[in-house]
Amino acid sequence: MIMVKITAPNPDDIGGIWQGMSGSPVTDPATGDVIGAISYGLSWGPSWIAGVTPYQDMTKYLNAPAASARVKVSDSAARTIASNSDVSLTQAAQGFAQLRMPTGVSGVSNHRLEQAGNNRVTQVDGHRVTHSWLPKATYRMGAAASAGQGAGPETVVPGGNLAATLSYGDITMGGVGTVTAVCNGKVLGFGHPMTFAGKTSLTLHPADALFIQPESLGAPFKVANLGAPAGTISDDHLTGITGFLGAIPDTTDVTSTVSYNGDSRTGASHVSVPDGTASAVFYETMANHDRVLDGIVKGSEQLTYEVTGKDADGTPFDITIADRYASDYDITWDAGWEIADFTYALSNVPGVVIDNVTMNSAVDDDHSTWKISKVEQKVQGVWVKIGSGHAVRAKAGQTLPLRATLTSGSDTKTVPVDVKVPANASGSDGVLQVIGGSDLWSRGSYPRSVADAQKYADNLVRNDQVLVALDLYSKRQSTERTTTTDPQEKVVSGHKRARLFVK
Repeated sequence: MIMVKITAPNPDDIGGIWQGMSGSPVTDPATGDVIGAISYGLSWGPSWIAGVTPYQDMTKYLNAPAASARVKVSDSAARTIASNSDVSLTQAAQGFAQLRMPTGVSGVSNHRLEQAGNNRVTQVDGHRVTHSWLPKATYRMGAAASAGQGAGPETVVPGGNLAATLSYGDITMGGVGTVTAVCNGKVLGFGHPMTFAGKTSLTLHPADALFIQPESLGAPFKVANLGAPAGTISDDHLTGITGFLGAIPDTTDVTSTVSYNGDSRTGASHVSVPDGTASAVFYETMANHDRVLDGIVKGSEQLTYEVTGKDADGTPFDITIADRYASDYDITWDAGWEIADFTYALSNVPGVVIDNVTMNSAVDDDHSTWKISKVEQKVQGVWVKIGSGHAVRAKAGQTLPLRATLTSGSDTKTVPVDVKVPANASGSDGVLQVIGGSDLWSRGSYPRSVADAQKYADNLVRNDQVLVALDLYSKRQSTERTTTTDPQEKVVSGHKRARLFVK
């Protein structure tokens, strides 16, 4: 690392080097040669002392030793820094840290970004779920412009603004820094990694810097709008990012249509890096809901999503899943998790390429749900309640006549939940369970292949269905038999169980 002291502007309204300054070229005034790129700041806070990634390391990627995310300084270097700046010896001894490059997101409010960031780990039906596809740190950034708008490729020059995105459109996810050098259409920038992906397919954008936001507790940061896609970032290494102007990456197109009380909107985002697909799906459905619902709305939703693409051997696939959701607080928040988790699992299957994710959401203000209040067995023409103290007796090879009573406020309905007892189950005993779809845990079966994904779609118990499960045990074997009802017009919860004996 090369350490430099930058002459502060007068008046100094900023306080120090800023996030987004990464990649700013430092040149030899005598020769005009590029020495390197500003990419590190003192880790204690705003300062005009900067760390520079040597230019030869940027051009050789990782062939030469590269600075790490945090660089210590010697005692003598700390004393030199302290004597030549307003930084104390203790602060200087803490060393340098990479100028932050969190993933900026446009199209989603600060409230939603914070809400999502605080829920990367959630509890679902007693299960701890980590949504690792959600960025750990985000900030609001400017949206990417459409073709012919915003900054153009001609602005991608040394010292100019440079952006690299995982997605653009309704949802733009990426980072903004500075161009270090341009040579024959090749672009070098940042001086440190964007996502540290190595070989990659980030989309390259020019950008307009609107202003530098001062920050007293950390580094100031650049606020910028992105221009239309203008090329590809092909390498993302410790010493910076490298790409080229011209052709842009192939993308996965994520489309969301939300309908509510006569209003409807269709939005789309384009994802150039597979690792960004799940978060783009989540943010796209959240952002489109917020635009159409225009508030935090209690309600229910029928969501149908279709995922198309190609398997590792090039075989096309087309998987469609439908489900129903309900929330007594915020339907926007509750409806987007499962599709994002499913997409994340599928996008991580080796060789799989997702071409399109299409979501259609029909939202209604009615957020009421059904609850299973009792289950009955028909015995000699009479319906008898089963449960604690009331075991179920069945005959092998015959259909067990059952019905579930569902309640919602003052509304009540009965649903047949008959199940066929296996013919080889004679002499078995076990458990009968009747479970509302929203109380079931299905994410443990997320796909590890396209065949798994199709099986998941075919066997999914929707939130508005009722599952009947027989778990039977004998000396010879254990047997499981399940069946589901047709979808009901509301989400169903509740869980009833009883001992089961088979003649």
